[in-house]
Amino acid sequence: MKTLEVDLGERSYPIYIGQNLLAQAELFLPYFDSTQVMVITNETIAPLYLEQFLSALSKQQTQAVILPDGEKYKTLEVTNRIFSALLEQRFDRKATLVALGGGVVGDMTGFAAACYQRGIAFIQVPTTLLAQVDSSVGGKTGVNHLLGKNMIGAFYQPRCVLADTETLNTLEDRQLSAGIAEVIKYGLIVDYEFLVWLEQNMEALMARDHQALMFAIERSCMNKATVVAQDEKESGKRALLNLGHTFGHAIETGMGYGELLHGEAIAIGMVMAADLSQRQGWICPADKDRIVQLLQRANLPVEPPKSLSAEKFLELMAVDKKVMAGQLRLVLLQALGQAVVTANFDSVMLKQTLQWHA
Repeated sequence: MKTLEVDLGERSYPIYIGQNLLAQAELFLPYFDSTQVMVITNETIAPLYLEQFLSALSKQQTQAVILPDGEKYKTLEVTNRIFSALLEQRFDRKATLVALGGGVVGDMTGFAAACYQRGIAFIQVPTTLLAQVDSSVGGKTGVNHLLGKNMIGAFYQPRCVLADTETLNTLEDRQLSAGIAEVIKYGLIVDYEFLVWLEQNMEALMARDHQALMFAIERSCMNKATVVAQDEKESGKRALLNLGHTFGHAIETGMGYGELLHGEAIAIGMVMAADLSQRQGWICPADKDRIVQLLQRANLPVEPPKSLSAEKFLELMAVDKKVMAGQLRLVLLQALGQAVVTANFDSVMLKQTLQWHA
Protein backbone atom coordinates (compact mmCIF):
# COMPACT_ATOMS: atom_id res chain seq x y z
CA MET A 1 0.00 0.00 0.00
CA LYS A 2 1.12 3.54 -0.78
CA THR A 3 0.15 6.51 1.39
CA LEU A 4 0.22 10.13 0.27
CA GLU A 5 -0.94 13.26 2.09
CA VAL A 6 -2.86 16.30 0.93
CA ASP A 7 -1.18 19.01 3.00
CA LEU A 8 -3.84 21.49 4.10
CA GLY A 9 -2.73 22.20 7.65
CA GLU A 10 -5.34 21.12 10.19
CA ARG A 11 -7.49 19.73 7.36
CA SER A 12 -4.74 17.56 5.88
CA TYR A 13 -5.75 14.01 4.98
CA PRO A 14 -4.23 10.80 3.65
CA ILE A 15 -4.71 9.04 0.32
CA TYR A 16 -4.37 5.26 0.64
CA ILE A 17 -3.65 3.37 -2.60
CA GLY A 18 -3.47 -0.43 -2.76
CA GLN A 19 -5.20 -3.77 -3.16
CA ASN A 20 -8.10 -5.08 -1.07
CA LEU A 21 -8.42 -1.92 1.01
CA LEU A 22 -12.23 -2.12 1.24
CA ALA A 23 -11.92 -4.91 3.79
CA GLN A 24 -9.36 -3.11 5.94
CA ALA A 25 -11.63 -1.32 8.40
CA GLU A 26 -8.66 -0.14 10.46
CA LEU A 27 -7.82 2.30 7.67
CA PHE A 28 -11.07 4.25 7.74
CA LEU A 29 -12.61 3.67 11.20
CA PRO A 30 -10.37 6.36 12.80
CA TYR A 31 -12.12 8.97 10.63
CA PHE A 32 -15.62 8.31 12.01
CA ASP A 33 -16.77 10.61 14.84
CA SER A 34 -19.69 8.37 15.79
CA THR A 35 -21.35 5.10 14.84
CA GLN A 36 -23.68 6.91 12.42
CA VAL A 37 -22.36 6.11 8.94
CA MET A 38 -24.23 6.39 5.64
CA VAL A 39 -22.73 4.83 2.51
CA ILE A 40 -23.74 6.48 -0.77
CA THR A 41 -23.29 4.32 -3.86
CA ASN A 42 -25.06 3.57 -7.16
CA GLU A 43 -26.90 0.73 -8.87
CA THR A 44 -23.76 -0.47 -10.67
CA ILE A 45 -21.39 -0.51 -7.69
CA ALA A 46 -23.82 -1.74 -5.03
CA PRO A 47 -24.04 -5.37 -6.27
CA LEU A 48 -20.24 -5.52 -6.61
CA TYR A 49 -18.86 -3.93 -3.46
CA LEU A 50 -21.53 -2.66 -1.05
CA GLU A 51 -21.94 -5.88 0.96
CA GLN A 52 -18.18 -6.30 1.29
CA PHE A 53 -17.76 -2.74 2.51
CA LEU A 54 -20.71 -2.89 4.93
CA SER A 55 -19.33 -6.08 6.48
CA ALA A 56 -16.15 -4.18 7.34
CA LEU A 57 -18.36 -1.62 9.11
CA SER A 58 -20.21 -4.19 11.19
CA LYS A 59 -19.86 -2.22 14.43
CA GLN A 60 -21.29 0.97 12.93
CA GLN A 61 -24.92 2.09 12.71
CA THR A 62 -24.67 1.91 8.92
CA GLN A 63 -27.27 2.86 6.33
CA ALA A 64 -26.93 2.80 2.55
CA VAL A 65 -28.41 4.95 -0.20
CA ILE A 66 -28.28 3.52 -3.72
CA LEU A 67 -28.54 6.15 -6.45
CA PRO A 68 -29.10 5.69 -10.20
CA ASP A 69 -25.86 5.48 -12.19
CA GLY A 70 -24.86 8.14 -14.69
CA GLU A 71 -23.84 11.75 -15.20
CA LYS A 72 -27.43 12.71 -16.07
CA TYR A 73 -28.42 11.94 -12.47
CA LYS A 74 -25.84 14.33 -10.97
CA THR A 75 -28.55 16.82 -10.01
CA LEU A 76 -29.96 18.62 -6.98
CA GLU A 77 -33.10 16.50 -7.30
CA VAL A 78 -31.22 13.20 -6.95
CA THR A 79 -28.92 14.61 -4.25
CA ASN A 80 -32.06 15.39 -2.24
CA ARG A 81 -32.46 11.62 -1.76
CA ILE A 82 -29.33 11.71 0.40
CA PHE A 83 -30.70 14.56 2.52
CA SER A 84 -34.03 12.76 2.92
CA ALA A 85 -32.31 9.57 4.08
CA LEU A 86 -30.15 11.48 6.59
CA LEU A 87 -33.20 13.22 8.04
CA GLU A 88 -35.39 10.11 8.09
CA GLN A 89 -32.69 8.19 9.97
CA ARG A 90 -32.10 11.18 12.30
CA PHE A 91 -28.42 11.46 11.50
CA ASP A 92 -26.71 14.24 13.48
CA ARG A 93 -23.65 16.46 13.05
CA LYS A 94 -21.29 13.67 14.16
CA ALA A 95 -22.44 11.44 11.29
CA THR A 96 -20.16 10.47 8.40
CA LEU A 97 -21.00 9.99 4.73
CA VAL A 98 -18.98 7.54 2.64
CA ALA A 99 -18.83 7.91 -1.15
CA LEU A 100 -18.48 4.40 -2.62
CA GLY A 101 -18.35 4.82 -6.40
CA GLY A 102 -17.03 6.93 -9.23
CA GLY A 103 -16.78 10.66 -9.70
CA VAL A 104 -20.53 11.31 -9.82
CA VAL A 105 -21.12 9.54 -6.50
CA GLY A 106 -18.11 11.27 -4.95
CA ASP A 107 -19.13 14.75 -6.09
CA MET A 108 -22.73 14.36 -4.92
CA THR A 109 -21.79 12.79 -1.59
CA GLY A 110 -19.23 15.50 -0.86
CA PHE A 111 -21.76 18.19 -1.72
CA ALA A 112 -24.38 16.59 0.54
CA ALA A 113 -21.81 16.40 3.36
CA ALA A 114 -20.93 20.07 2.90
CA CYS A 115 -24.60 21.07 3.14
CA TYR A 116 -26.17 18.72 5.71
CA GLN A 117 -26.44 20.57 9.04
CA ARG A 118 -23.89 22.99 7.53
CA GLY A 119 -21.20 20.34 7.23
CA ILE A 120 -20.56 16.75 8.34
CA ALA A 121 -17.58 14.46 7.73
CA PHE A 122 -17.21 12.37 4.59
CA ILE A 123 -14.80 9.82 3.18
CA GLN A 124 -14.01 9.10 -0.46
CA VAL A 125 -13.81 5.46 -1.57
CA PRO A 126 -13.39 5.87 -5.36
CA THR A 127 -14.00 2.79 -7.51
CA THR A 128 -13.13 4.13 -10.99
CA LEU A 129 -9.72 5.14 -12.29
CA LEU A 130 -10.93 8.68 -13.02
CA ALA A 131 -12.17 9.09 -9.46
CA GLN A 132 -9.02 7.57 -7.97
CA VAL A 133 -6.64 9.88 -9.85
CA ASP A 134 -8.71 13.05 -9.92
CA SER A 135 -12.20 13.73 -8.59
CA SER A 136 -11.81 12.09 -5.15
CA VAL A 137 -8.80 14.27 -4.29
CA GLY A 138 -8.96 18.00 -3.63
CA GLY A 139 -12.40 18.69 -2.21
CA LYS A 140 -14.32 19.78 -5.29
CA THR A 141 -17.93 18.72 -4.82
CA GLY A 142 -21.12 19.60 -6.64
CA VAL A 143 -23.87 18.87 -9.12
CA ASN A 144 -24.71 19.83 -12.68
CA HIS A 145 -27.26 22.32 -13.98
CA LEU A 146 -28.90 22.19 -17.40
CA LEU A 147 -26.99 25.37 -18.27
CA GLY A 148 -23.58 24.32 -17.00
CA LYS A 149 -21.59 21.44 -15.54
CA ASN A 150 -20.52 21.54 -11.87
CA MET A 151 -21.82 25.10 -11.47
CA ILE A 152 -23.48 24.33 -8.11
CA GLY A 153 -21.12 23.05 -5.44
CA ALA A 154 -18.61 23.67 -2.68
CA PHE A 155 -14.96 23.18 -1.83
CA TYR A 156 -15.19 20.59 0.96
CA GLN A 157 -12.35 18.23 1.82
CA PRO A 158 -12.81 14.55 2.76
CA ARG A 159 -11.34 13.00 5.91
CA CYS A 160 -9.44 10.46 3.81
CA VAL A 161 -9.36 8.85 0.36
CA LEU A 162 -9.25 5.07 0.01
CA ALA A 163 -8.32 3.95 -3.53
CA ASP A 164 -8.68 0.17 -3.77
CA THR A 165 -7.13 -0.88 -7.08
CA GLU A 166 -9.02 -4.18 -6.98
CA THR A 167 -12.18 -2.29 -7.96
CA LEU A 168 -10.58 -1.51 -11.32
CA ASN A 169 -10.87 -5.20 -12.27
CA THR A 170 -14.62 -4.77 -12.77
CA LEU A 171 -14.32 -1.44 -14.59
CA GLU A 172 -15.54 -1.36 -18.19
CA ASP A 173 -12.81 -0.75 -20.79
CA ARG A 174 -14.44 2.53 -21.81
CA GLN A 175 -14.39 3.76 -18.20
CA LEU A 176 -10.73 2.76 -17.86
CA SER A 177 -9.87 4.84 -20.92
CA ALA A 178 -11.83 7.77 -19.53
CA GLY A 179 -9.71 7.65 -16.39
CA ILE A 180 -6.49 7.49 -18.40
CA ALA A 181 -7.46 10.83 -20.00
CA GLU A 182 -7.10 12.51 -16.61
CA VAL A 183 -3.82 10.65 -16.00
CA ILE A 184 -2.44 12.01 -19.28
CA LYS A 185 -3.53 15.49 -18.19
CA TYR A 186 -1.02 15.51 -15.32
CA GLY A 187 1.83 14.77 -17.69
CA LEU A 188 0.76 17.59 -19.99
CA ILE A 189 0.35 20.29 -17.35
CA VAL A 190 3.14 19.78 -14.80
CA ASP A 191 5.05 16.52 -15.24
CA TYR A 192 6.83 15.97 -18.55
CA GLU A 193 8.77 13.01 -17.13
CA PHE A 194 5.46 11.30 -16.36
CA LEU A 195 4.22 12.06 -19.88
CA VAL A 196 7.23 10.23 -21.31
CA TRP A 197 6.56 7.30 -18.94
CA LEU A 198 2.97 7.17 -20.20
CA GLU A 199 4.17 7.05 -23.80
CA GLN A 200 6.37 4.10 -22.87
CA ASN A 201 3.78 2.25 -20.75
CA MET A 202 0.36 2.92 -22.29
CA GLU A 203 -0.15 -0.69 -23.38
CA ALA A 204 0.59 -1.91 -19.83
CA LEU A 205 -1.99 0.50 -18.45
CA MET A 206 -4.59 -0.57 -20.99
CA ALA A 207 -3.88 -4.20 -20.08
CA ARG A 208 -4.48 -3.30 -16.39
CA ASP A 209 -0.99 -4.26 -15.32
CA HIS A 210 -1.08 -3.82 -11.54
CA GLN A 211 2.33 -2.22 -11.15
CA ALA A 212 1.67 0.22 -14.00
CA LEU A 213 -1.72 1.20 -12.55
CA MET A 214 -0.27 1.65 -9.06
CA PHE A 215 2.46 3.92 -10.38
CA ALA A 216 0.06 5.97 -12.53
CA ILE A 217 -2.42 6.43 -9.67
CA GLU A 218 0.29 7.36 -7.18
CA ARG A 219 2.00 9.81 -9.55
CA SER A 220 -1.31 11.42 -10.54
CA CYS A 221 -2.44 11.81 -6.92
CA MET A 222 0.98 13.19 -5.96
CA ASN A 223 0.72 15.83 -8.70
CA LYS A 224 -2.82 16.78 -7.74
CA ALA A 225 -2.08 16.86 -4.00
CA THR A 226 0.87 19.19 -4.62
CA VAL A 227 -1.23 21.61 -6.66
CA VAL A 228 -4.18 21.54 -4.23
CA ALA A 229 -1.89 22.21 -1.24
CA GLN A 230 -0.63 25.35 -3.00
CA ASP A 231 -4.06 26.60 -4.11
CA GLU A 232 -7.00 24.87 -2.45
CA LYS A 233 -9.79 27.07 -3.80
CA GLU A 234 -8.53 27.65 -7.33
CA SER A 235 -7.50 31.28 -7.06
CA GLY A 236 -4.45 30.62 -9.26
CA LYS A 237 -2.37 27.53 -9.95
CA ARG A 238 -5.10 24.95 -9.30
CA ALA A 239 -6.90 26.10 -12.43
CA LEU A 240 -4.12 24.34 -14.40
CA LEU A 241 -5.85 21.07 -13.46
CA ASN A 242 -8.64 22.13 -15.83
CA LEU A 243 -6.67 21.58 -19.04
CA GLY A 244 -9.26 20.72 -21.68
CA HIS A 245 -12.14 21.16 -19.23
CA THR A 246 -13.61 24.40 -20.59
CA PHE A 247 -13.91 22.80 -24.04
CA GLY A 248 -14.88 19.43 -22.54
CA HIS A 249 -17.60 20.78 -20.24
CA ALA A 250 -19.10 22.68 -23.19
CA ILE A 251 -19.20 19.39 -25.13
CA GLU A 252 -20.87 17.56 -22.23
CA THR A 253 -23.47 20.30 -21.73
CA GLY A 254 -24.09 20.76 -25.45
CA MET A 255 -24.48 17.07 -26.26
CA GLY A 256 -26.38 16.24 -23.07
CA TYR A 257 -24.90 14.79 -19.89
CA GLY A 258 -23.95 11.15 -20.32
CA GLU A 259 -23.62 11.07 -24.11
CA LEU A 260 -19.85 11.09 -23.64
CA LEU A 261 -18.06 10.03 -20.48
CA HIS A 262 -16.38 12.92 -18.67
CA GLY A 263 -12.90 11.62 -19.50
CA GLU A 264 -13.83 11.26 -23.18
CA ALA A 265 -15.01 14.87 -23.35
CA ILE A 266 -11.82 16.00 -21.56
CA ALA A 267 -9.68 14.08 -24.07
CA ILE A 268 -11.30 16.03 -26.91
CA GLY A 269 -10.94 19.23 -24.90
CA MET A 270 -7.21 18.64 -24.39
CA VAL A 271 -6.73 18.19 -28.13
CA MET A 272 -8.60 21.45 -28.72
CA ALA A 273 -6.42 23.21 -26.14
CA ALA A 274 -3.35 21.78 -27.88
CA ASP A 275 -4.68 22.92 -31.26
CA LEU A 276 -5.13 26.50 -30.02
CA SER A 277 -1.72 26.39 -28.33
CA GLN A 278 -0.18 25.34 -31.65
CA ARG A 279 -2.01 28.08 -33.56
CA GLN A 280 -0.62 30.57 -31.03
CA GLY A 281 2.87 29.28 -31.81
CA TRP A 282 3.44 28.01 -28.27
CA ILE A 283 3.83 24.32 -29.14
CA CYS A 284 4.88 22.78 -32.44
CA PRO A 285 2.79 20.44 -34.66
CA ALA A 286 4.87 17.46 -33.47
CA ASP A 287 3.87 18.21 -29.86
CA LYS A 288 0.19 18.23 -30.76
CA ASP A 289 0.66 14.98 -32.70
CA ARG A 290 2.21 13.34 -29.61
CA ILE A 291 -0.84 14.30 -27.56
CA VAL A 292 -3.29 13.01 -30.18
CA GLN A 293 -1.40 9.74 -30.62
CA LEU A 294 -1.21 9.07 -26.88
CA LEU A 295 -4.93 9.68 -26.44
CA GLN A 296 -5.70 7.44 -29.41
CA ARG A 297 -3.58 4.65 -27.91
CA ALA A 298 -5.85 4.92 -24.88
CA ASN A 299 -8.89 4.46 -27.17
CA LEU A 300 -10.09 8.00 -26.52
CA PRO A 301 -11.89 10.33 -28.97
CA VAL A 302 -9.83 13.25 -30.27
CA GLU A 303 -12.24 15.22 -32.50
CA PRO A 304 -14.94 17.69 -31.41
CA PRO A 305 -18.52 16.72 -32.25
CA LYS A 306 -19.65 18.11 -35.61
CA SER A 307 -23.05 18.86 -34.08
CA LEU A 308 -21.64 21.78 -32.05
CA SER A 309 -21.03 24.98 -34.02
CA ALA A 310 -18.35 27.49 -33.06
CA GLU A 311 -21.11 29.85 -31.94
CA LYS A 312 -22.70 27.22 -29.70
CA PHE A 313 -19.27 26.35 -28.26
CA LEU A 314 -18.66 30.00 -27.36
CA GLU A 315 -22.10 30.32 -25.79
CA LEU A 316 -21.51 27.27 -23.61
CA MET A 317 -17.92 28.21 -22.75
CA ALA A 318 -19.15 31.57 -21.44
CA VAL A 319 -20.73 29.62 -18.55
CA ASP A 320 -17.42 28.54 -17.04
CA LYS A 321 -15.95 29.02 -13.58
CA LYS A 322 -12.74 30.47 -15.07
CA VAL A 323 -14.64 33.36 -16.69
CA MET A 324 -13.78 36.57 -14.82
CA ALA A 325 -15.38 39.96 -15.44
CA GLY A 326 -16.92 38.53 -18.58
CA GLN A 327 -13.54 37.46 -19.95
CA LEU A 328 -12.95 33.84 -20.95
CA ARG A 329 -9.75 32.29 -19.63
CA LEU A 330 -8.36 28.99 -20.90
CA VAL A 331 -5.71 26.52 -19.81
CA LEU A 332 -3.24 26.28 -22.70
CA LEU A 333 0.18 24.69 -23.21
CA GLN A 334 3.36 26.75 -23.43
CA ALA A 335 5.22 23.44 -23.77
CA LEU A 336 4.57 19.78 -23.00
CA GLY A 337 4.55 19.58 -19.22
CA GLN A 338 4.03 23.34 -18.85
CA ALA A 339 0.49 24.75 -18.81
CA VAL A 340 -0.73 28.30 -18.21
CA VAL A 341 -4.11 29.89 -17.40
CA THR A 342 -4.54 32.80 -19.76
CA ALA A 343 -6.97 35.20 -21.43
CA ASN A 344 -4.15 36.16 -23.80
CA PHE A 345 -5.18 34.20 -26.87
CA ASP A 346 -6.25 35.28 -30.34
CA SER A 347 -10.07 35.18 -30.65
CA VAL A 348 -9.83 34.44 -34.39
CA MET A 349 -7.56 31.48 -33.69
CA LEU A 350 -9.97 30.28 -30.99
CA LYS A 351 -12.81 30.28 -33.55
CA GLN A 352 -10.57 28.32 -35.95
CA THR A 353 -10.01 25.72 -33.21
CA LEU A 354 -13.74 25.51 -32.51
CA GLN A 355 -14.38 24.85 -36.21
CA TRP A 356 -11.47 22.40 -36.54
CA HIS A 357 -11.91 18.77 -37.50
CA ALA A 358 -9.11 16.39 -38.37
